Amino acid sequence: MSGATLHTQHQPLLRSDSAETDATLPRPNPTRFSLPRWLPSLSRYLSPLIALLTWQAACSFGLLSTRLVASPLQIAHTGWSLLQDGSLMTNLEVSLLRAASGLSLALLAGTILALISGLSKLGEDIVDAPLQILRTLPVLALVPLFILWFGIGEAPKILLVALGSTFPVYLNLHKGIRSIDPKLLEMARTLRLSRLQTIRDVILPGALPDLLVGIRFAVGISWLMLVVAEQVNADNGIGHMMMDAQDFLRTDIIFVGLAVYGLFGLVSDQFVRFLEHRALIWQPAQRQGGRT
Repeated sequence: MSGATLHTQHQPLLRSDSAETDATLPRPNPTRFSLPRWLPSLSRYLSPLIALLTWQAACSFGLLSTRLVASPLQIAHTGWSLLQDGSLMTNLEVSLLRAASGLSLALLAGTILALISGLSKLGEDIVDAPLQILRTLPVLALVPLFILWFGIGEAPKILLVALGSTFPVYLNLHKGIRSIDPKLLEMARTLRLSRLQTIRDVILPGALPDLLVGIRFAVGISWLMLVVAEQVNADNGIGHMMMDAQDFLRTDIIFVGLAVYGLFGLVSDQFVRFLEHRALIWQPAQRQGGRT
């Protein structure tokens, strides 16, 4: 009797505890829905789309003169026409070759100079000061000298691109070399690695994150320098196409050239970022970024 009474006394307490527990647990809402994963990534392009629509509306209603500022639809139509007649692809191939050649020279020169300056105090005293002086010189002031020294062919254009792209590679790699953990260098000496082996297996891998940052900056600067180089004594290339359009007041062609420069600048930067993610996958930040 006492056992039955005890059981009936505790039974309501058990039901009330379970009811409180159920009340605290979140219940699924059948009317709630989640946004697709790709939708937040597209939201970053909303403001450029609004800007294009506003631009087109201003041109359509006469708020902007289409003679001075071509409308987006006119630019798209002109770009398609240039693509169909082959002139855009021909000039684009020349520009890509110049940018790639200049950037390759910049990577080679910037890496060598950074190693010389970063690995010894004497090398820094010899290399760093002249490079800092050259870095502050205006590019347009060097154009006449490059034409006098190298003529009006492809050499001055490629060298102008290389000159501007060398400095970010040098500066960032120099910083990376000076930031190498001294314990790694001590380990290399303990293992009796040669100077070349130390550079290849310790210094360059340790400075790789800074080098990739410098390459990203160098890629962007290479396109900026290409704009300057192709507008001086050039007979082909995107810059030459834009200069010819200026003589005939073809702002639509000028905007097509600007769009090409911007598009390939963005694509090249994304490519370097992809290489950076693949090369630095061992870093915790890169692994976390790859999962999100």
